[in-house]
Amino acid sequence: MVMPPDINTPTSQSGSASLVEINSLTKEFGNFLALDDVTLTIDSGEVFGLLGPNGAGKSTLIRTLLGFLNPTSGSSSIDGFDCRTQQLEVHRRVSYLPGDARLYSMMKAKNVLKLYCEFRETADFETATKIADRFELDLNRWVGLMSTGMRQKLALSIALSADVPLLILDEPTANLDPTVRGQVIEVVLESKAKGTTVVFSSHVLSEIEDSCDRVGILRAGQLVHVESMSSLNRKHRIRAKTQSNQLPEIPSDLKEQLDIKHDRDQVQIETSGELSRVLKWLADASLVDVYVQPVGLRSVYDRFHFPDKIVSSTEANA
Repeated sequence: MVMPPDINTPTSQSGSASLVEINSLTKEFGNFLALDDVTLTIDSGEVFGLLGPNGAGKSTLIRTLLGFLNPTSGSSSIDGFDCRTQQLEVHRRVSYLPGDARLYSMMKAKNVLKLYCEFRETADFETATKIADRFELDLNRWVGLMSTGMRQKLALSIALSADVPLLILDEPTANLDPTVRGQVIEVVLESKAKGTTVVFSSHVLSEIEDSCDRVGILRAGQLVHVESMSSLNRKHRIRAKTQSNQLPEIPSDLKEQLDIKHDRDQVQIETSGELSRVLKWLADASLVDVYVQPVGLRSVYDRFHFPDKIVSSTEANA
């Protein structure tokens, strides 16, 4: 989380709208392929959600972007600066909250906050204390006597206090109660409104839905899916029981936009296009107990990690 002190106010050398550029990034640890040919761009002012189970490569990707790990092949840059060869310039432009933030246990929270803010010209102690107040954090406590959630609030206050082009937040709401989780999302959206780019890695899908412009899903080191949340919100799922175990013949103009799964008398149909055309096609089907709902991020995530899953009745009504 601690980046080298600022020498001057960071200036961009990137002439493109993309703040983060990743090209065919691969990282091997012996025979283990942690990142497999990942290519991605993240635009300035965008909140990008990074999803995937433990071991999918999220933290490896982040640490490679920060220059903590050297890629086996490929390249990446932040604000036009190479992540491997220009680490100082990259670090001056990034505020990073790791998933396992370590803080000085023998200091009071206020002094830790002040120390970190003094490391950087772009960090502001007054801003940091205001963020800590929003998280209802007592800055007079000794860090070593804090709970895990309190230390997470302190780490967040430090990371969010820097005025930099890029925030990288790795599981920022871990160990936090729902109220503070909501405050974190609000601060992220406020940062976006000021033009800050945010990479938001989380296991909590609702947080990604509430805060992100786009989402990328990692599986076994591969970036298997990238989609805008606006596109996702246009998709729908139809879940029903079939009396005949058959559906009408699919019109040719609908085939490419439908994803259909059968499990005995259960059918699940996901559509990425105009819902009314699909419902017109299903009007002649022998369906009962029909549910229609937006797809949601859970369905997209499960499609890549649990491809044969049919959503349960509980999930359909969630």
